Parts: sequence; structure tokens; C-alpha cells
Amino acid sequence: ISCRNPLQSLLTSLKQACEILTRDPEGGAARIPFETFSFLYLYLADIDGEISKTETTAFLLGIKEQADKHSGMVLIRHF
Repeated sequence: ISCRNPLQSLLTSLKQACEILTRDPEGGAARIPFETFSFLYLYLADIDGEISKTETTAFLLGIKEQADKHSGMVLIRHF
């Protein structure tokens, strides 16, 4: 029996991507544009294959709401 949580693995990968791609100084919020985050999330979720389109859409809508409050930027704390 696998205890792997596909969403948690995906979010760990996205956190690392934010830390790599951000223009914030080290130790900062690690913000990235929503468009970049969305592209990465959809790409990784598709590769994973265990996260439904419904879950993907709902997750991204929630993240977009948060990003809209921060000039279109996604912060790690949003997810």
C-alpha cells in the first residue's frame, strides 16, 4: 500500500520551483507570477496523473484569488 500523497509531492515541487524562480532576495516570500505558477502546476499535475481536473481547477481558482490580492504574484504561503 502506497502512502504517497500526490498533491503534497506536487506542492513540495512547486515550493522548490518558487524558491528557484523568484526574484525576491534569499529568505524572502519567493513570489512568482500566477501565470508561471499555473503553468508549472498544470504541467506537474498532468505528469503525476493522480490529480483530477476538477481538483486542479478548484486549486488554481483559490490560488488565483490569493494572487490577485498580491499584484498577481503567488506566495508559497498561498499553498
